[in-house]
Amino acid sequence: MKEKQARPKLTAKGKKSPLGEEHLQRVRRICATLPESTEKISHGEPTFFTKKKVYAMFANNHHNDGHIAVWIAAPPGLQAMLVKSQPQKFFRPPYVGVRGWIGIELGAISDEELSVHLVEAWRLIAESAKPRRVKSRRN
Repeated sequence: MKEKQARPKLTAKGKKSPLGEEHLQRVRRICATLPESTEKISHGEPTFFTKKKVYAMFANNHHNDGHIAVWIAAPPGLQAMLVKSQPQKFFRPPYVGVRGWIGIELGAISDEELSVHLVEAWRLIAESAKPRRVKSRRN
């Protein structure tokens, strides 16, 4: 059984953790493989988009919360299940948590598992961004 990892110590109140850059590079490597994925700074943090819609946001001690994490879109019900079953790895992030998004502690997750979650978040948002077909009525 894997031991629970403590959150890394942050340098000073309001400062970004030096470990954040290493974790951001992990997220970037995975997101760069996804079609039409772009990165921009939004709300002061690197944020990942597909077709102008956000699917993942990096967070390095966002508002002094102590997390080095990524916040991702998730299908209904997944957030509650993951947070309940693995609270050392998953949490309900501020702002987007009310919409079912998941916070992932980057120091507590393997690259393989992180990749699965990021790809699923991308797929969820990419599919929601597709234009809807309008059925024509034939008389």
